[in-house]
Amino acid sequence: MPELPEVEVVRRGVQAHVVGRRVAALEVRHPRAVRRHLPGASDLSARLAGRRAVAARRRGKFLWLDLDGPREALVAHLGMSGQLLVQPPDAADEVHLRVRLSFQDAGPQLRFVDQRTFGGLWLDPVTDAGLPASVAHIGPDPLGPEYDLEAAVRRLRARRTGIKRALLDQGVVSGIGNIYADEALWRARVHGERATDTLSARTVRRVLACAADVLTEALAQGGTSFDALYVDVSGASGYFGRSLAAYGRAGQPCPRCGTGIRREAFMNRSSFSCPRCQPRPRRAPGQVR
Repeated sequence: MPELPEVEVVRRGVQAHVVGRRVAALEVRHPRAVRRHLPGASDLSARLAGRRAVAARRRGKFLWLDLDGPREALVAHLGMSGQLLVQPPDAADEVHLRVRLSFQDAGPQLRFVDQRTFGGLWLDPVTDAGLPASVAHIGPDPLGPEYDLEAAVRRLRARRTGIKRALLDQGVVSGIGNIYADEALWRARVHGERATDTLSARTVRRVLACAADVLTEALAQGGTSFDALYVDVSGASGYFGRSLAAYGRAGQPCPRCGTGIRREAFMNRSSFSCPRCQPRPRRAPGQVR
């Protein structure tokens, strides 16, 4: 699933190619892509026609277009395989094209392509805080202007769960997914099963600082692409995958100490860490893994 750097790369492309333009029509090619717009595809198309995109914004893994007129936003979530592509009107349709947004200037279209159809688009009212209603519960992310590091440290330490689970909880700190959580924890030398309520404020602060660093570096390299599903609006892949120290490197030497990176099952996914740099926490007698 695209994480903060990948979604921010897409947002910047949408900002450059879509903001300031007025919608001519929205064509829904697959109803599942607009399932979160409960009034349906026809209503979404009618309410977008003639509206101008005034800003492209993001919080965590959600991005949206602020629109002129009523306080509403066109929200997008890429899900597992969603792509927002800017394409000439005469470009051939993509195999998994789900939604096409055309503009009154007859210039490039914005296309939502999604192989697995877990992502989608919907129209949402905007709250007084300037966020779409469906995004209001998402916490600030480490690269956002609203982010308060000390508040995030307090909230994480108040949890009673493993630090990796807490990092993935988008209501606490948003935008960090499985890849960047593993990378941040490797940099901080903390195992993902360490309990948040046993970690010092200094350690949690170090983990969050490492998360911000790795997100910033990944963004500078266009994000992480493991396959053809994540691309920017022009179809280009990111290359931060070449810089990963832990994630996806099971059995390969830790770049810091040379010990083989281990892979562990985690929430129907995988976690990658260094057995030497990130020792697994001790458990109380009788505690089950």
